[in-house]
Formats: sequence, structure tokens, C-alpha cells
Amino acid sequence: MKKNLLMWDETLFRDPEVFEIDYVPEQFNHRDAQIQELAFQVRPGLRGVRPQNTICRGLPGTGKTTSVKKVFAEIEETTKKLVPVYINCQIDNTKFAVFSQIYRRVTRRPPPASGTSFKQVFDAIARALLREEQVLLVALDDANYLLYENEINQVLYPLLRSHEAYPGVRIGVVAIVSDMSVSLQTEVDARVASVFRPTEIYFPPYSGEEIHGILEERILQGLYPNVLRPEMLDLVVEQTMKSGDLRVGIDLLKRATLNAEKAARRSVEREDICKAYEVSRYLHLAFSLRALRAEEREVLGRIAEMSVRDDREMNAGDVYRFVKERVKVSYTKYYEMLQKFDAMRLLNLQYRQGRGQGRGRTRLIGLRYDPRRVLEHLGQEQSFS
Repeated sequence: MKKNLLMWDETLFRDPEVFEIDYVPEQFNHRDAQIQELAFQVRPGLRGVRPQNTICRGLPGTGKTTSVKKVFAEIEETTKKLVPVYINCQIDNTKFAVFSQIYRRVTRRPPPASGTSFKQVFDAIARALLREEQVLLVALDDANYLLYENEINQVLYPLLRSHEAYPGVRIGVVAIVSDMSVSLQTEVDARVASVFRPTEIYFPPYSGEEIHGILEERILQGLYPNVLRPEMLDLVVEQTMKSGDLRVGIDLLKRATLNAEKAARRSVEREDICKAYEVSRYLHLAFSLRALRAEEREVLGRIAEMSVRDDREMNAGDVYRFVKERVKVSYTKYYEMLQKFDAMRLLNLQYRQGRGQGRGRTRLIGLRYDPRRVLEHLGQEQSFS
């Protein structure tokens, strides 16, 4: 029995880095078509011409960011003439913050002081690009955040029309969008739309088979042999598919293995996975809520409040009346939000045939998460009688 116990200084991880959310794997499967299309769009930049503008669109956890980072890494290994700059718009969601990151990358100097005028910052960027005869490629990850903050036009306009003020400057944009209800092409103003004209690359959700293959690859890289048996991987895949977010599965593997280590076991057992899932499952919730607009967060919060009080499947019409008490939203807009929440796997939107002759179908709403945890993540937790 003792040989099955892990010694205090032993570990089940061959390489724990493999299970970090921002890890970019050497082998990245099931996104070859998207990566090839993205590479095709940015290829003109290698010849000193402006890259084609691109939108990478898909639900959270579908490989958009990793695909862009893979292409950017290859560019950096290949040439100095095309300068790729990756920006996380969840963190840098103002015009000055975005251009400060670009300034730091292009000029190789510390970001400008907050009092510096935007014109000075952009002048320095443009001069550096012209001096080095370089083309700039900017990736705006979670670009929908710039939309929520009303900054999208202020960011895109100087980037896309830079050649008018600085002849010879060439800049392309890759926008990564996780909000499937957002169409950047129609949301931007006419001045931007006339020069933006992006190609859209769609990233579909991973299938169960694809998730199985990706997680199996991570296990081979990150864990020692026999730590996670095939039937335990099947359980992890099953739990991951509930959210459709690959990041949940990666986090689940990490937490389950840590649970096994804590219990001094040499392999991951069902109880380790089930315990880990109670934490990992909310990773998808947290990422998804960040991608919602303020009004959508309010509506989801009201749905969660009603769910706490009623603790049952709710009729969409009844919920709308409850929502409308606090949030001014039309039924059409409200129902569009429900469809979006359903697509994001935040709730289940089901139809049930009404009883009696001439009755239509009733729409039923059921949250996929504990409503109190939804409110907690929304920062709206309160006590209900």
C-alpha cells in the first residue's frame, strides 16, 4: 500500500506550465484552417504592404487568442519588417492605454507618461515605423470591450487612417471578438467602416472528440505516465462539454491533479475530478460575464434573482415582467439577450407546448449555474427572503 503513496517531495506534474490558461502549445490542433486563413490575411505585411484587416470571431475558449499568438510568434521568428503587437482589451480598454502598448513595442521605450498628448505618442510611433521601414500589425483581443467603453472608433480611426497623416505608414488590425451578438463592421462609424472592411474568420466550438484530443495532448506533455487513466479523461471531457469552454477542461486537469497530490495519491481519481469541477466550472461563468454589456449583466442579474426566489424553470414572459421592473428593455431586445445567454451556455432556453387547443409554445428559462454564484460573480450578491 505504501508504494502507492506520493512522497512529500514528489509531484505528478512533468510540466505544470502546460496547464496554465495562457500557455501556447507547440502542437495546436483543430485550428489549421483558421491559422492558414489568418496567415494569408497578414502576409502582405511581410512584403511591406498593409496587412488585410481581420476579425477572429467565436465563443470564449475556442482557440482564437492562441491562434493569433501562434501566427504572431512565427512572424517574430521570420522577420523584423512586420511588427506584431498583441493587446488585451480587457486590461487596456482606452485609446491611451492601447497606444501606450503600441508605443512601448515599436519604440522599445517605456510607455509615455499619462499627461503626454495623444499626438506626441502617435507621432513617435509613426516616425519609428517610417525610420525602420516597418509595417505594424495590431491584435485587439476582446475588442468588444472597446465597444462597451465607447472607445472602438477612437482606437481604430488613427490606426486605419494613419497613412493620410503619415504617408508611407502601413498598419493592419486583427480584432478578436468573443461576443457573438457584436458585429464590429456595423458598430463602427462611417469614417472607420470605409477603411476597415475586415475579413471574418469563424472559430466554431470544439467537439467532444476534439476536446478529448487536446486534453490528451496536454496530459502527455504535463503529467507523468499513468497519473490520469483513460476513463478519468473521459470524465474530464464530459464535464468540459457542459460549458463548451476548453479552458474549463485545462483548469480541471490542473486542479484535479493538485487534489490527488494533496491526498498523496499517485493517480487522479473520480473524487479529485468532481471536487475540482466545483471550482473549475465557474471559470467559464467568469470569462463569459466579462464579455457582457452593462445592460446584459443587469438582465442576467434579474433572472438570477428570480431563480433564487422561485427555484424552478421560469416562463420567459414572467421573467420579462420581473426584469422590466428594474431594467428598461423591450421584449424583442430581452429575447435577443436570452438567445445570446443560451448560445454562451449561461442558461437553457427550452420550448414546451402549451396546454389546450390553440395554445402556442411556452419558452422556459433555466440557469446553468447556481443563481447565487451568478449574482456573486456579477457583484450583485444580496440576501433573499
